[in-house]
Amino acid sequence: MATYDFIFDGLGLRGWCGDSGGGTMSMQDLLAKGSGETPSVWETPFPSLDNLHDACPAIAQTRQLTTGLENGFLGVKDSLKFVLDPITQPLSWFLNGALNLFQTVPWFIMIPALLIVVFLASRSSRLVVTVATMILFLAFIDHYDYAMQTLAIIFVCSVICVLLGVPIGIAMSRSDRLQKSVIPILDMLQTLPPFVYLIPLIFLFSVTEPKLYGIAIILYAIVPVIRLTDLGIRLVDKDVIEAADAFGMTDRQKLYGVQIPLALPNIMAGVNQTIMMSLAMVVIASLVSAPGLGVLVLRGIRNLELGVGLVSGLGIVLLAIILDRVTKAALARVNTAQQ
Repeated sequence: MATYDFIFDGLGLRGWCGDSGGGTMSMQDLLAKGSGETPSVWETPFPSLDNLHDACPAIAQTRQLTTGLENGFLGVKDSLKFVLDPITQPLSWFLNGALNLFQTVPWFIMIPALLIVVFLASRSSRLVVTVATMILFLAFIDHYDYAMQTLAIIFVCSVICVLLGVPIGIAMSRSDRLQKSVIPILDMLQTLPPFVYLIPLIFLFSVTEPKLYGIAIILYAIVPVIRLTDLGIRLVDKDVIEAADAFGMTDRQKLYGVQIPLALPNIMAGVNQTIMMSLAMVVIASLVSAPGLGVLVLRGIRNLELGVGLVSGLGIVLLAIILDRVTKAALARVNTAQQ
């Protein structure tokens, strides 16, 4: 007999279970019966779906639950794709455009342009020299094209994260009800393993479509900028808000003239974290055809090419240092300007 037969027998549910003599014996029960031994309380299994199914076949097994979830998703897949395809198609255009731009512009134009952006963001000649050294090293070891592909994807996804995340964070800061409803979604997005983002997207979109990995990167990286925008605006001193009210400022004037400028350090910190999380997800997204340095890492794992994996990993570290230092230098400038 199954371990939990006594529950259904005691409740008189044996007829509902669909059998008359108890559930199917497990292998453990058969061995115990053959040896004349009764399983001890210490060995009692947890009443999971599978163990309850052994006692009552009317209860679904775990595999039936997962199969039902999969069938339900596949049943609405075509409808979801019909709705999501036109909405997400611009993301593919932006990604393809950025990839073409970063790869077709000659290195002797692209590298100085990147260094100019670094200087405008940081106003630090030392940082410009450091970034130039790292980029030239990547070019010297023939990783320049891969690095530019990675930068292009990060650029597009980070810009979209900021354009979507900052307004959401502002709306959350102005409505406690909205904040309470959005925070569980952000918690889920922040705790899901990165690979899980790819599972439903693979069923919805073709692996050759850039929006497949673009959506995964955006969902994974957008959380920090939303949270820190909301936090930054909520931390604005109440006395400053009261002074703005005393001057007769409207809500829009207070938002753009007081709250956002004072919350800018927190917003910039969120942008920094979003960029770093985009870089982390780009590497994982190489599993679904995302170009860049992640492709070399994946090649090193698949083909057991230790050197390829280590050198490409070093390239990712250098890109992470560049992006982190530049965004932190921009954040430091913002803090200095406010002081």
